[in-house]
Amino acid sequence: MDAFDALTLARLQFAFTVSAHIIFPSFSIGLASYLAVLNGLGLWTGRQVFFDLFNYWKKIFAVTFGMGVVSGIVMSYQFGTNWSVFSDKAGPVIGPLMGYEVLSAFFLEAGFLGVMLFGRERVGPKLHFVATLMVALGTFMSAFWILSVNSWMQTPAGHGMNEAGQFIVLDWWAVIFNPSFPYRLVHMVLAAYLTTAFVVGAVGALHLLRDRRNEATRIMFSMAMWMAAIVAPIQMFAGDQHGLNTLEHQPAKIAAIEGHFETVSGAGLILFGIPDAANSRIDYRVEIPYLGSLILTHSLDGTIRGLNTWPPEDRPPVGIIFWSFRIMVGIGILMFLLGMWSLWLRWRGRLYDSTLQHKAALLMGPSGFAAVLAGWVTTEVGRQPWTVYGLLRTADSVSPLDAAAVGTSLIAFIVVYFAMFGSGTFYILRLMNKAPERGEHGLPPDEPIRAGGIVPAPVMENAPSASEQGSKP
Repeated sequence: MDAFDALTLARLQFAFTVSAHIIFPSFSIGLASYLAVLNGLGLWTGRQVFFDLFNYWKKIFAVTFGMGVVSGIVMSYQFGTNWSVFSDKAGPVIGPLMGYEVLSAFFLEAGFLGVMLFGRERVGPKLHFVATLMVALGTFMSAFWILSVNSWMQTPAGHGMNEAGQFIVLDWWAVIFNPSFPYRLVHMVLAAYLTTAFVVGAVGALHLLRDRRNEATRIMFSMAMWMAAIVAPIQMFAGDQHGLNTLEHQPAKIAAIEGHFETVSGAGLILFGIPDAANSRIDYRVEIPYLGSLILTHSLDGTIRGLNTWPPEDRPPVGIIFWSFRIMVGIGILMFLLGMWSLWLRWRGRLYDSTLQHKAALLMGPSGFAAVLAGWVTTEVGRQPWTVYGLLRTADSVSPLDAAAVGTSLIAFIVVYFAMFGSGTFYILRLMNKAPERGEHGLPPDEPIRAGGIVPAPVMENAPSASEQGSKP
């Protein structure tokens, strides 16, 4: 295949735009829930510090949400421009699902976003909390519908074919809740929570390295480490279940991930190696005997089907997903270790005093994004050569376009994305570089917000009088 034909360029363009897009939802999904927790804790405890943290992170959420919306719209247009054949054939199934995402999720997010960002003083703290919950629910519902679409493409169910060769819906419940959907939804939402936790933890660690007395920074870091310690082990279990589901429905993907070209009983777990697809082998392998079969079949002598049992044209690219999967798993292990380290330091009463751990948490800040990207590469490249697994090939899904046209638009996307989203990311980093302060975003520093409204704090002894305050320059 020509490296610069229309199909390859169209795939590269979608890979680039979806990679740029997935970064923002993977952060905003978890951050919306974090904002809801902060808002709820503020109402429950009456402590100003939780509202300070809420106002600190809501500005970052607003920018992230905006960039996620813009990057998501671009991907939708590509279905019509670069993948019109796929849109024609699969549109009766995926079109309504994507429409439901807009109607039930995006409208919910957009409808309450303004209230969440600007409406506390206008609607009251309780209704403002409800608005924050609705935004968090909207981000979850968005993930629900998009993952339903993607999961149906991975494990199609509940469909038939009409005379025009289009997929049609026979059972909406089977389409939406297809065999891989529950596993993908849980895995992705947990990944979003971990991504957010490590970003929040990194920001907290940065400011703890500068000032360990800042109460908001300490709470921020503590909450992030609790999330890492609790969710990372759950994610490892969810990932294992997802892998077993993939083995059942997409065994070729598992064979490529594991690096097994021949069918093996009692397969080992290949930790590292260099895939050589042309000669059907893994060179310089580092392997743990029997562990592969134990993980995938829960039996030491379980049989793992090899890639060579599929025709060459039906095999996914081994080299890419072999390494992307290991990057994802490796990052997950580091997340787990950092979470356990935080528990040990917390037990010793040194969570806010360990400079080494704070530096490690700072370095792990982008790890969630890297893991999500590696996971999506594993999922999407592992589905190849199909757009609808086993039913519609990628080569048969592309629009009849000239390679030069696709290449030109790809270059334009790269330039515009780096300029626009690079500027947005730089602005977010500037916001993160500033430590949260008492009375963040103009809230009165000495007036704690209660569930029933703003209650004036007691007058402090030796406080300056109104006339004294007015006389100051």
